Formats: sequence, structure tokens, C-alpha cells
Amino acid sequence: MKKWKLTSISIAALATVVALSGCGSSGNGGNGENGGNTANTDGGNKAANGNAAGGNAAGDNAPADAGSSDKEVTVNFWVNWGGDFKKDYQKYVIDEFEKKYPNIKVKMTYVEGTDKLLTSIAGGNPPDVAQLDRFIVGSWAAKGSLEDLTPLAERDNISKDDYYPAVWAEANYDNKTYALPWGTDDRALYYNKTLLKEAGLDPEKPPTTMEELDMMSDKIFKKGGNGKYDTVGFIPWMNQGSIYAYSWAMDGKFEDGGQLTPNDPQNVKALQWMADYAKKYNIATLSSFSNAMGQTGLNPFWTGKVGFVVDGNWILNDLAKTKPTFEWGVTPIPGPEGTQPTTWSGGFSYIMPKGAKQKEAAWTLLKFIAGYDGTLLWAKRPDAGNDITAMPKVNTELKMEENPNLKVFLDLMPNAHFRPVSPVGQKLWDEMFRVQDLAINGKGEPQALLDEVKKNVDSELAKISK
Repeated sequence: MKKWKLTSISIAALATVVALSGCGSSGNGGNGENGGNTANTDGGNKAANGNAAGGNAAGDNAPADAGSSDKEVTVNFWVNWGGDFKKDYQKYVIDEFEKKYPNIKVKMTYVEGTDKLLTSIAGGNPPDVAQLDRFIVGSWAAKGSLEDLTPLAERDNISKDDYYPAVWAEANYDNKTYALPWGTDDRALYYNKTLLKEAGLDPEKPPTTMEELDMMSDKIFKKGGNGKYDTVGFIPWMNQGSIYAYSWAMDGKFEDGGQLTPNDPQNVKALQWMADYAKKYNIATLSSFSNAMGQTGLNPFWTGKVGFVVDGNWILNDLAKTKPTFEWGVTPIPGPEGTQPTTWSGGFSYIMPKGAKQKEAAWTLLKFIAGYDGTLLWAKRPDAGNDITAMPKVNTELKMEENPNLKVFLDLMPNAHFRPVSPVGQKLWDEMFRVQDLAINGKGEPQALLDEVKKNVDSELAKISK
């Protein structure tokens, strides 16, 4: 999906540059996967009804639609993506919904961020449907800000099998459904074949293990006469590279048996691995290189000066305007010898805020836009690019796997990891990037730093649980 990501690489951003959005999703606005801060990210033929494997596709032939009533109802629908998203979504999805349900009118409003949404819920005057980063569904559900959709989903046969496992899991909290997934993304390793060839490496054999990645990237690092890097092999924290990505690559865990485990031994190893890069190649010199890349206005990988980078499927959308002059490819993020390639996924969802006035009409809209019909309509828009949807059936129907680069991301989605669905998920995210920054700048040992994260998130959870 088009991700509305933060891509500038300042010295401060170098240590934490993983514009969240995920979380991730598509649109024509701005979205950063930062665990809940939404500036955050990812055709109009009428979709035919159909059933996905394992259950009725969300929104298909569902009973008790409010649109069957003679009474006209207006549903207030808040979105937090800017740019052209609202206009395009109205054209390709909402207009088609209103044709199908002529008695439901949708008033779509752009509302930046989530503060106003929380205030409206607290004040008892929320919209009926809203867009929300899936990453924070759990924390909002825990504080009672969302309507429980479980009875409606069960009544209308909304099945978890219609969605990828990770995206469905993020939409649920405490065994209840509080959101319907919409849009997703994941991460892989981009590699510069031209730089590999110049370094005497086989450009058609990207690294399959972290050990190979270390060896190959080392051959690409080159300094100029001024002592600064002309090319770099790999900067683990650049773009979507993060402690999350490498911990999962090393079979680490952030949750186990209901307990948060930021200091899992494999997570400690992952943070140490990142810190070792900072020490070996000098954090100050790496920062200088990243700052220079930021001045180009391009994603660093598309400058042709970076051998490897972890990034999302959405940067494939840059190709139309970037037109790189070097050869490149995409491969899964490698782990240590003996591990399976992995990824992690984020994205958005649609929710019904607590206190919504038009519940039945809101549900009719929600299951359409997050279900098969609405997902297909949005995915078929002319500028959908390399966005992928939360529904495997739609991705298959549109033959997305025929794009070999996009196929890498699609193949990883069924087993993608997701961030812990926890009331303190945002706190954990913030803490992990705080200590990542400290570790790569030599301001703490990984074990002690992650032990501190464990203490802090457990303390925060204890406060919430009282």
C-alpha cells in the first residue's frame, strides 16, 4: 500500500528511523507507522460478491443491513489520512457503497491524528466509524474507547480466515473483535545488485543469513578522500530496519504466555548486533552519510549508494518517479544460520467508537469498507501501485503475485509477526526505540537496557490493571 512514511534521515532520526505506520496501509495521504501517531502507511469497478476460503467474505450477503430500511440515515465517518485520500476514497469506495445502500449517507471527514477522536469519545459525541492504526486497537479497547464488534461479526459470519493471521490478531483484544482490518504492509531486504557486482560478489545471490549479510555488506563500505563514506553496505537502523525486525529474525519474542518479554535473550542479541555495526563503522560517520542522503530528497536506497536496506513494499511505488539506474532486487530479511526468513506487518483498521449513535448503519458501512467489496474497490483504483491488502483473496484476484518484487512481500504475509496487542503496546514501542538509540550510540549495554524496558512496561501495565 502507499505508505505515508517519514523518510528524512537526520542524525536524530538515524537511530530511530522507522516511520511507523505501520503501521501501515494505503492511501493518498500521509501516514507514518509510528505506533499510533497518524500523519501515518499504504479501481472502481463494482466488485462481485464472493466467499473467501474458510468463511463468508466480510460484507458479502450479510443479514440485517441497515441499508434495507426506508429511513435515511447519515453515518459520520472520520479518516486521518490527508492529501488526496479523502477525495479518492469517496470516489472509488464510498460512492459505490451509497449506490448499494441508498438509505445510508456517509459524511466523511478528515481529522488529523487521534486526539480529537479520543476527546469526542470521552465527550459522548463520537463519529460512527473511524480509521485507526491497528497497532493501538488493543490499548483503546482496554480503556473502553471502542465498541465490541464480536456479536455483530458472529451474527454476520465475518471470519478471521478472510484476513491474514497477523492483521486479524491486531484487530482483536482479550478474545474479542474491536476492529476490522484494512490494508497492510510488511518488510523485506532490498539489495543493490550493481554494488554487489562491483564488490566482487554474485549479484544474483543475495544473503540468506545474517552472517552472509555481514560479510557482503562489509565489502561494499567505501570511504572517499574526505574520510566519509561514498557507499555503505548496510545500516541496520536505516528506514524500516529496527530492533523489532532483527529480534524476530533471530527468533526473539516480545510476548510469551501473556507476559511482555522485551528482554528475551534473542532480543538482546539483536540489539547487540545493531550496536556492533555502530561501533565497527563509526556511528558519527554513518550519521554523516545518512544526513547527506537526507539532503537528496530520495529514499537512501534509490540513490544507489546503499548496498542493503530493510524497507516496506510501499517504496516500490517510488519507481515511477525515481527510475533507478542500477540493478536491484528484493529478498526476505535474513536471520542467523538455521532460522527461517521472517517479517513483521502493520496497517490500519476501521473501528466503531464507543457511543456511536448509528450502530447498525455504522456496522453496514464498516463491514463493506473493510470487507471484500470495499477492499477490492480500493485495491483496483488506478494508482494503487504496489499496495497489498489485508485480504489474501483480493490480492490473489488481482494477480499481485505476478510482480516478482511484490511477491516477496506477499509470500511472507501468512507468517508475519505483529507487535504485541497490549494496553501498553505504545509504551513498549517507544521504549524499544529509546534503548535502540542509546545502544547504537554507545550509551548502555543491550542486556541492561532491555531489562530496563521490561521493568518500565511491567510497571505501566500494573498501573493500568489496578
